[in-house]
Amino acid sequence: MRLFLIVILAIMATVMAAQAHAGTGKPLCAALEGRTLTWRGDKARIVSARPVAAASGLPAHCDVSGIMHERQGRFGQAYAIRFHMRLPEAWNSRMVFQGGGGSNGDIGDALGHVSSTGPVALAMGYAVISQDSGHDNATNSDPARNGALAFGFDPEARADYGHASLQASADAAKAVIRAAYGHGPRFSYFVGCSKGGQEGMAFARRYPDIFDGIIASAPGFALPRAAVAEAWDVQAFASLAGERGVVQVADLAKTFSAIDFDLIRGVVLDACDGDDGLKDGMVNDVVGCTDEKVLLRLDVKTCDGAKADACLTPAQVTVLRRVMSGARTARGQAIYSGWFWPASIHAPDWRMWKIGSADGQVPPLNVLLGAPALASVFTSPPTALGNPNAMLDYQLGFDFDRDTSKIYAVADPFTRSAWQDVGARSSNLKAFKARGGRLIVPHGESDPVFSLKDTLAWFDAVDTENGGHAADFVRVFPVPGMCHCGGGAATDRYDMFAALVDWVEHGKAPNAVVAKAGPATPWPDRSRPLCAYPQVARYVGGDVEKAESFKCT
Repeated sequence: MRLFLIVILAIMATVMAAQAHAGTGKPLCAALEGRTLTWRGDKARIVSARPVAAASGLPAHCDVSGIMHERQGRFGQAYAIRFHMRLPEAWNSRMVFQGGGGSNGDIGDALGHVSSTGPVALAMGYAVISQDSGHDNATNSDPARNGALAFGFDPEARADYGHASLQASADAAKAVIRAAYGHGPRFSYFVGCSKGGQEGMAFARRYPDIFDGIIASAPGFALPRAAVAEAWDVQAFASLAGERGVVQVADLAKTFSAIDFDLIRGVVLDACDGDDGLKDGMVNDVVGCTDEKVLLRLDVKTCDGAKADACLTPAQVTVLRRVMSGARTARGQAIYSGWFWPASIHAPDWRMWKIGSADGQVPPLNVLLGAPALASVFTSPPTALGNPNAMLDYQLGFDFDRDTSKIYAVADPFTRSAWQDVGARSSNLKAFKARGGRLIVPHGESDPVFSLKDTLAWFDAVDTENGGHAADFVRVFPVPGMCHCGGGAATDRYDMFAALVDWVEHGKAPNAVVAKAGPATPWPDRSRPLCAYPQVARYVGGDVEKAESFKCT
């Protein structure tokens, strides 16, 4: 009897303790705090494991910070891969890897921003990881070597940024999950846009066994080439601003006015808006909106005499032709893809990248981000720059016949080229396909950073590689009018993640995903189906503001 009472009391104590910790994340954290986890010859140190109570729509979870691959790099820099995880108490046995952005160097919030319409992944019960890709913007910044881009001067840090930190972080995440929950995830997903899209592509190509499903939005899988294209665009717009050598960054904003961009948008819509069966301010048939259609009407808008609001100067039209055709060598060999004529060329999201804010106060992101990235990370050997005008001078002095080769070059101490480290544009996804992986690639038609034309050409190559059956495991969704990862006159609010999960876990391949327009667009709450390429959303009758009035054909 006494033994029975002791057992009962022990059980009650355990239950009471569990109830006391319920909704706090403490049990998970207790399994991790202070530990060094090891697996297959690698290891990670848990720096902190902090219980977080349920609040503000987020569940009780353990907030984990970890570090791995600590080392002393070049120029006295101390490098490491730092990762951030959130482990919910009510776990759904699934994991989400949250992709990075830009030059990374930020550990991320690990909430799992998987869609523009639904809750974050943590709120749905997913364990989430984000990571800094092997460098820290706060501690690894060096003003003598392009500030936060200084990691580009270190070969291992550049490789970590390009791909190497990805596998290490994903393996660490699964080790943490096993330690906390007693078993690994049943399904694993990756979601990212821009640089995060490049990371998704790198996982699919280099590390195909890690994820069941990947969303690689607006993928920067050809980042080094796209950075050269940024210099190409800067030179094109600078040709309108003055003689080379005397152009200032603020001058670029003056090359096209808001009225000019509205005029160009009107030309694009006049040429292509009705091709999907309805004139509604959107170009759904993106591929059908050819250069010939647009240029025919743009020529009509070219000024015969002095510049006026109703026309563009011949020099402006020449620059537009040059930009849209894409970066090329003197012999006409393509360096990077051309572009679709952007239906949202008038949007601040587009002009901010190409020529900067309308008031000239914010420099073009093509200069502010593109120049130091090209100089530090995407060419060998790297080049130290200075202030924005020095960045502009670097791009204006870039020789596309001579200097483009630097993205493919090796130079001591770099034994791999920037293209080898960072490039992730490959049509060979056989291993990812063989393991049953599924890949969704949304991409805005008006993206000013990475060309949708390049993404569609890549899909066509994948399709050829797979005998015309790429859609068995890859779907590309062009988003008409959307700029880089969002924005523009577009239905840019959608949930590709739900479609991916349905495909991975239930075998339902997505042919169309409903998207809505936001309040800042000309048509708030308008809905449209986003169609898997090469299908196009065509009007079949009914309410012109509703997705059900369109069919993907």
